[in-house]
Formats: sequence, structure tokens, C-alpha cells
Amino acid sequence: MSTSLQATKKHTKRSPKIVISADDLEHLEGLADGMMRRQPALADRLFDEIARARIVASSKMPKNVVSMGSRVTYRDEATGQEKSVTLVYPEEADIARLRVSVTTPIGVALLGLAEGASFHWETRGNQRRMLTIIQVEQPAATR
Repeated sequence: MSTSLQATKKHTKRSPKIVISADDLEHLEGLADGMMRRQPALADRLFDEIARARIVASSKMPKNVVSMGSRVTYRDEATGQEKSVTLVYPEEADIARLRVSVTTPIGVALLGLAEGASFHWETRGNQRRMLTIIQVEQPAATR
């Protein structure tokens, strides 16, 4: 049992499992397609994340997983600093309000991750960082 747990942890460190809502899938694919000319490497990364994601109905989306509109707190393992941001579509992005676009390197990295997941990501300055998801809060239902 401990051997399979270690194998799971090793796999998780390389590529944490991700989950994406079916409601967001078409919009995300359209964004990645539109990014191909301006930011082909980032577009490829978003397509890769979509391709490896488990797609679920919005009603089945786990509450502890980063999705569009989620407020996520993560820790930079190199500095120990924690930061909270909201993952949004590009038209809603506003860095002054800590609203991060899913079409940025950190946005692509956060998409679909669950609390407790750690992942590497490349900054725009080509620095490799390890981040850990501390907390995920979903937006209040708008009904």
C-alpha cells in the first residue's frame, strides 16, 4: 500500500491531476486557439492541460478545485510567500484587483488543480517556481 502511495505522489509531483468543468471547455479551447499566433508556447501548454484534464459536468465539479471564477491561495515554495488571486477569462482580468487571466502562465498552471497540489511553472522571466495550492474558494452562486 505504501508503495502505491509513493508512486501516486511521484506521478502527482510531475503532473498533478486536473479537472475542468464542461461548461468552461469550449471557451478555454477557443482562447487557446486564438493565442496560437501571439503566444504559441502558452497556447500549446493550455491545449496540453485541456487534453490531460478530466472533464466533468459543472454540477460534479469538486469544490476544492481551481475553476474559472475561483479564488485561490497558493504558496511560493522558494520564498514561503502566499498570494490569493481569482482566476478569470482575459476580458475580466485586472491585476490591481488580483484577477488573473487564464491566458497567463500562472493562470494556465492554476487551472484545474486541487487544494494540496504542488506544481512547477515558468515565469515570464523564465524562472522555474514550485507553487502549492493552499485553499480554493468558489464564487457565490448567482441565481
